Amino acid sequence: MSLFKARDWWSSALGEGEEFDQGCLCVGDVDNSGTGHDKVVVGSYMGMLRIFSPHTIKPNEGAQGLAESQLLEVNLHNAIIQIELGKFVSCSDLLHLAVLHPRKLSVYSVSGMAGNVEHGDQYQLKPVYEHNLQRTACNMTYGTFGGVTGHHSLCIQSMDGMLMFFEQDSYSFGRFLPGFLLPGPLVYNPRTDSFLTVSSARQLESYKYETLAVATEAENRQDADLPVKTGGKRLTPDWTFVLGEQALELSVPSFSHASSSIFVLGERNLYCLRDNGQIRFMKKLEYNPSCFLPYASLTDGTTNLLLGNHTNMLLVYQDVTLKWVAQLPFVPVAVRVASFPELKGVVVSLSSEGHLLCSYMGTDPSFFSTPKVDARDVDYEQMEAELKTLQKNIREASRTQDILPKADAQEDLTVTAVVSNSMDSPSRALIQDIDGLPVPSVTVQLKLKSSGVVQAPRLNVLVQPPLSVTQNNFVLDTMSAGSSTVVKFSAFLNGHYPPADLTGDITVSYNSPTGVPRVLQARFSLPLALVCVSTSPAKSTKFKITVDTNQPPVDLRAMFPEFSDKSEEKDGNSLAFLFLSGQKVSLVASKTSQRYRIQSDSFEDMWLIVKELVHRCDQHFSKLGFKDFRKSVSGPIPLQDYFLAIDHHFQLRVSAKQFQDLLSERAIQFRAIQRRLLTRFKDKTPAPLQNLDTLLDATYNQMMSLAEAAEDNQSQLDQAFAQLRSGTHLLVLLLSLWQGLPPDQTALLEATLLPLLQDTPQLGWEESCDAAVTHLLRTCLSRSPKDQAISLAQTGGPVLELPKDTARLKKHITLLCERIGKGGRLSLCSEANVQVPAQIQNLAAPGGVESIAEAAGDGEEAGLQPDAAKFIKKREPSKKAKKDKTHVDGDKAARITPRAAS
Repeated sequence: MSLFKARDWWSSALGEGEEFDQGCLCVGDVDNSGTGHDKVVVGSYMGMLRIFSPHTIKPNEGAQGLAESQLLEVNLHNAIIQIELGKFVSCSDLLHLAVLHPRKLSVYSVSGMAGNVEHGDQYQLKPVYEHNLQRTACNMTYGTFGGVTGHHSLCIQSMDGMLMFFEQDSYSFGRFLPGFLLPGPLVYNPRTDSFLTVSSARQLESYKYETLAVATEAENRQDADLPVKTGGKRLTPDWTFVLGEQALELSVPSFSHASSSIFVLGERNLYCLRDNGQIRFMKKLEYNPSCFLPYASLTDGTTNLLLGNHTNMLLVYQDVTLKWVAQLPFVPVAVRVASFPELKGVVVSLSSEGHLLCSYMGTDPSFFSTPKVDARDVDYEQMEAELKTLQKNIREASRTQDILPKADAQEDLTVTAVVSNSMDSPSRALIQDIDGLPVPSVTVQLKLKSSGVVQAPRLNVLVQPPLSVTQNNFVLDTMSAGSSTVVKFSAFLNGHYPPADLTGDITVSYNSPTGVPRVLQARFSLPLALVCVSTSPAKSTKFKITVDTNQPPVDLRAMFPEFSDKSEEKDGNSLAFLFLSGQKVSLVASKTSQRYRIQSDSFEDMWLIVKELVHRCDQHFSKLGFKDFRKSVSGPIPLQDYFLAIDHHFQLRVSAKQFQDLLSERAIQFRAIQRRLLTRFKDKTPAPLQNLDTLLDATYNQMMSLAEAAEDNQSQLDQAFAQLRSGTHLLVLLLSLWQGLPPDQTALLEATLLPLLQDTPQLGWEESCDAAVTHLLRTCLSRSPKDQAISLAQTGGPVLELPKDTARLKKHITLLCERIGKGGRLSLCSEANVQVPAQIQNLAAPGGVESIAEAAGDGEEAGLQPDAAKFIKKREPSKKAKKDKTHVDGDKAARITPRAAS
């Protein structure tokens, strides 16, 4: 808050519910009285035009004195965007009032007649001429365009970037600004006969009037990239200056000692430039400005500025030096300096709500005296205890290394999800049956209980495709403290392929009583019976997975009770699952060993059964109290089967890209034929179509066929991505069981192989997974600390785009599995512990290091064949030290060579 307030000399409230902006205020001798005293002209967006002659109001005059200050009030019935005073009428040296409406420019004369009665003088507003605009106006400026003296011309900028020039009552010409997007402030510089504006590129541009006059005629807006069709020249700015921010206002002062200054008020900075675009000075503002006005200074070579901001301050600067600050009762949107009969140099300010104030800089301070506080005795023991408590809290806070804020001890809202044990009857699925098998649905009940006030809660349910729910968005009423709400919905299969995950996510967004937005997340698991039914086991299958345990096998009927009633096997050692999409998975428990075998004709479809088996075994032995229950995989890791899913998904992505390119070509061809046909139809002399109509129909049919094929390919791509996710989940589980990875490393491996939950046109799974796997191979799974240090010294990386093939990705995944099998451990925090040697730091410069290949350190890796992608047992790391080895990257060797030091 400022120490001094702006001294209120005269003020008025203009109307009710009206809006005003920076162009709605103007001061000058509008009635041509010849006394040199100014009047205040104000226009509003509601179309009201008011003229005031402020004067000192005596205490006994009250409202009558305020009414005498208002000379005129007229409703023009159109929004007033801007008002200006100038010599706008030919053969007349009198000042006239130009009023800019959205679709009209009007010029008025204001005249006063002396009254013969007690009502005083009377003022009239007479229209002189007007121009109806073909385009919506934004702002205007005026001046002696082209060096013509004696009268002023007008230039109006439209909302679509056209400059329209008017010379008194006639329209001269119009020009479109190049590269226009949104209109900016506009001002005329009479010293250089040029126009200044700020474009959407956030740069100040200067256009000579002569250049505008000889440029291309703006009959219709043309693309800047197209060749000029008429004989005019292409419009280019005389000079530009990059501001880097949007400008609020421009000003070109005309007093002598600042004859070469251009002032620009930005959102965060104040700029002063010369007429040639060179900057004189710049002032960084620590507040949000609202308006400004340069005015004459008594010191030669300097300029004074009045600058208003959004903290109700009026600041006075001399160039970049702050000279005075005054407090205003509102945020000013326009400020002017005027001279009245009783006082000169009055600051006239206007707010957006219509508060008009005439003030001056006073020195009556607004003092605030601090109330006296009663003295009290100091309790040193209490102060010492408080000091110890604060020191203890500081020590505990300094020991805490958590980056994320800790959650509250008690949440405002708790969400509990309960999945029904039985299927719905009748089923609420959209697809009633798939290949003769009925599609069930299951009810999920969500209970929301609030411990405090929860405002506007919104609940969102997300399940993995092709699963679906009856309703996924819920808008709930505000919940009071202690209240609860129950939400129910049904989940079901809505596609002809199994999902990659049976879990669902719940997100609740709400506002706390203080208005702070909060988000709460929860998760639920859907039953396996939602996507498969029991059937008879298959005798011969293509894919098999064996899980070893250290406990005797469990009766499968007791482990899967929901499938035991309908199973045809009675011994409890075998169970078969038939997915609704048609695939069959068999589960067999060994009678003589502690093993389980899962087999199927589809590699990806075994994922849900293997996951459910591991999960239910853990639950079973945990209930029995076995703490040392272990499980592992001793068989080969079927990488080649997994690579088939990768190739299938990649081929569909390539097909989608081809369909997109073909559709783009046909669309271009279709539009070209349309243009030619339109030209033929517009021709006054009929000409033969030359089979263009037949070509148009054929192109249209091709486009429709391509669109249908692209839709079909996209549905296949969604299914392939779900199968790829299932295969990836299965591979991660097998690797974790094979090497006994802890949960944190398993989570890191899953995040590496599944960086995306959904393919997008810009980023796909192959390139994302390749980048993540390559990062692990170069860091925590690198051959030596030297290789890891070199990797950490590199900056940047390749651009992620659709690769040419999957050979590189498959080799990287093979190397990843092999290095994990040799004892490699996954970690992200280990990168920070690697020190970069001094001789390698120079490699961090751009271009200093070529891409590090997937380090074929051992001989068996360099010549790795596709058939070697299965690992039968764990292999110990090689003890042979192989230094300065050439790293092989696919078919091309890339050597690490430091740049020659100059």
